[in-house]
Amino acid sequence: MASVSIEKVIEKFKLKNLTPQINVENIKIHQPDINRPALQLAGYFEHFEETRPQIIGFVEFSYMKILSEERKNEVYPRVISEKTPCIIFCRGLHPDEMFMEIAVKNNVPLLVTEKTTSAFEAEIIRWLNVKLAPCISVHGVLVDVYGEGVLITGESGIGKSEAALELIKRGHRLVSDDVVEIRKVSDDTLIGSAPDITRHFIELRGIGIIDVKTLYGVQSVMDTTNINLVIRLEDWDKEKKYDRLGLEENYTEYLGNKIVCHNIPIRPGRNLAIICESAAVNHRQKKMGYNAAQELYQRVQNSLAKPREDDEE
Repeated sequence: MASVSIEKVIEKFKLKNLTPQINVENIKIHQPDINRPALQLAGYFEHFEETRPQIIGFVEFSYMKILSEERKNEVYPRVISEKTPCIIFCRGLHPDEMFMEIAVKNNVPLLVTEKTTSAFEAEIIRWLNVKLAPCISVHGVLVDVYGEGVLITGESGIGKSEAALELIKRGHRLVSDDVVEIRKVSDDTLIGSAPDITRHFIELRGIGIIDVKTLYGVQSVMDTTNINLVIRLEDWDKEKKYDRLGLEENYTEYLGNKIVCHNIPIRPGRNLAIICESAAVNHRQKKMGYNAAQELYQRVQNSLAKPREDDEE
């Protein structure tokens, strides 16, 4: 099961740790959801999601201030559950001493951010959705071409890395070579990234490993991108019929999400970089409502219909 340590959360969002005596390295978040314990502070504990990070904003904090000592003794131990990964106070707010003592006793880190509650909630949910999303690794090369994430796949040695290098020289950006980690962040979105160990490196047979970021600059790489298009390279087979119009889209599936896929036959003399560029631009154009294949088909239909109209006259 995917998880994120509280230490990573503190580092990412620059949170202040009010309980440094608690070891945050071993405390993990296992789900991308959060909870605001307003009803719990009021005494309603049905359906309390105690395993989620708890976010306390100005409203919850104001209510805590008017609670009597007796009421705090009843509510605080149940809100600060041993199963809770952390409690985060927004707007720079700090809990009272009793809250701190119970948190330390139950080994629950107390963190503080200066951000507003709504803004922080949106950021941490988005970040956790990416970090804890279902993930697979595939063999291929991921490149950002004109803002479209293009995943190039095919058998080993067919020319994926060489195509990516040519695209980089033409001003596009490398995300990952050889191994691409794909995360499903929603039913419509797949995000691709590189494993930490191979980030910004490309392997070229006969040359070896090259550092793209060092050779071509920071503008030639990026850490993640949405996967919008798959280009599958394959050896040219003269017996096989290839799609020459593109009236119907072909798809491939990763983690239950369908992605448009083009099978590109390889033979000497074909410029893979230009083909990938054209495929990316054409895909973008289709998303904007224009389909060149449909336009050609419509022109042909109109051309065939004209003689019939002339005959009727």
